[in-house]
Amino acid sequence: MLRKISLVGTLMLLLSLPNVSKAIDSAKPFLGRWALFLPGGAGWLEVKQMDKYLDASLLWFGGSVEPVSSVYMDGETLVVTRTRNFVRDNKRTHMASSQYRFSLYADQLVGELISPEKDGSVNKMRFTGKKIADLPAAPNLSKLVYGKPVKLLNGKDLAGWKLLEEKKVNGWSVVDGVLVNDPVQKEGQPHIQYGNLCTIDKYEDFNLKLQVNVPAGSNSGVYLRGIYEIQVVDSYGKELDPHNMGALYSRITPSESAEKAAGVWQDMDITLCDRHVTVVLNGKTIINNQPALGCTGGAITPDEFIPGPIYLQGDHGKVSYRNIEIKQILK
Repeated sequence: MLRKISLVGTLMLLLSLPNVSKAIDSAKPFLGRWALFLPGGAGWLEVKQMDKYLDASLLWFGGSVEPVSSVYMDGETLVVTRTRNFVRDNKRTHMASSQYRFSLYADQLVGELISPEKDGSVNKMRFTGKKIADLPAAPNLSKLVYGKPVKLLNGKDLAGWKLLEEKKVNGWSVVDGVLVNDPVQKEGQPHIQYGNLCTIDKYEDFNLKLQVNVPAGSNSGVYLRGIYEIQVVDSYGKELDPHNMGALYSRITPSESAEKAAGVWQDMDITLCDRHVTVVLNGKTIINNQPALGCTGGAITPDEFIPGPIYLQGDHGKVSYRNIEIKQILK
């Protein structure tokens, strides 16, 4: 009897091997990093072939890059799932699974999201993706040639800047030469949607210097080309984390804590060159010419190869900026 079971098990294993091999082969075109062009926003997907399984990480509009719940091949279609809980009452919680289905047409990725909503309806969304070219070697920063420094604030008004989202409320103003965002919410009133502020001009690679003052518990961010967020937040005294002050949000953790206490001016010196990021915070290099693997949450676009604005996050909390100066990299 034992011998018969063993033979059956061996036969089933042998029959399954071609299917495993076929799944691995069909997954190969999906391996790598993908820029996801979402309706009104940006996303990012990375698919990896591990030793005995597929794995993936996903960024969807805002928030952080996160590992997915599962990833597998359904024929020639790559399927990624993420789960979240819907708390119904103190006795019942539903676990909802959102499914992202990816197909390839030549070099074009076409995706569809099928996501259950809390009310029992289903959200469906179609989008496209493009393979991200491999990162070049880290640039030699000592050999960069810069253009003349340009001040991005005139100290009087918002000339040269505009709201990123035209229909949102503007909480930005210039007070005594300082750019201030004050997104006041009125108690008992509907939540006000405040806007982010961006430069009218667009830039490629550059060095950006600025000073920022973050009140206790507040949060903002500096987006390079509208794609990569350098985090601005009151994280003084906290353990190192990819969401702390000066981090490339959710992607690169600062090498050390260099932030000051809330409510004082802090110096940021940021260089973006060949998709590599350097951040000097208060005189300390906390990100040293590290590769940016893709866009961050809240990006205007996932396309890392086009010029874009400097944009300052204004929908989170009060923050002040001054002495913003940019030098474009010529070669």
